[in-house]
Amino acid sequence: MTLEDIAGLAAPHRLAVMGAFHPAPADGVPHPVGTLILLGPAEPGFWAHVTAEPEWDGRPDPIDRWSRRVIGRLACDLGGKAWFPFGGPPFMPFIAWARRSGRAWASPVTILVHDTAGLMVSYRGALGLQERLELPPPPPCPCDGCADRPCLTACPPRALTGAGYDVPACHAFLDRAEGQDCMSRGCAVRRACPVSQAYGRVAEQSAHHMKSFHP
Repeated sequence: MTLEDIAGLAAPHRLAVMGAFHPAPADGVPHPVGTLILLGPAEPGFWAHVTAEPEWDGRPDPIDRWSRRVIGRLACDLGGKAWFPFGGPPFMPFIAWARRSGRAWASPVTILVHDTAGLMVSYRGALGLQERLELPPPPPCPCDGCADRPCLTACPPRALTGAGYDVPACHAFLDRAEGQDCMSRGCAVRRACPVSQAYGRVAEQSAHHMKSFHP
């Protein structure tokens, strides 16, 4: 089994390997495993795929229910374990796991940035395998080569900047008419990231998550 094999098994579900690492006891993985693999949307194409699945039935949390079924089945087929970033408390430390993978970093606006998803990074689950798979060297952080850093000035109410994230100010802005662009197309800061722009996430998907964040 290789990391490429895992990617091949995930691909029909429009999931991509977003990072992997060999856990140590301090990483907070609930069971000893040789390799922890983070899975997230493969773009473009994830939204069209998941909205055609049986879980898109009008009941709450369709993407979470889909993630449990699909990633849970992958884990069972591989003789491993599955963990998810929802369903708590307690919650699994996915942000720490993402940074541990060497493919996600604190961005200039403090939220996670990923080497291929940019500021649109998200994780649907993690696979824990007993095998210690060979892993590629980590890529460079995309922010290191980003001269303009448009994320720092993209937030209209200045709620998400290099100083951090003012969540109440963000919610207040989304209640106003000026905030409807973020509600319908996704966070302006996340959209401003050059890597995000190449990731292919559709506006409808961002709108769905924005509605969950700000009902």
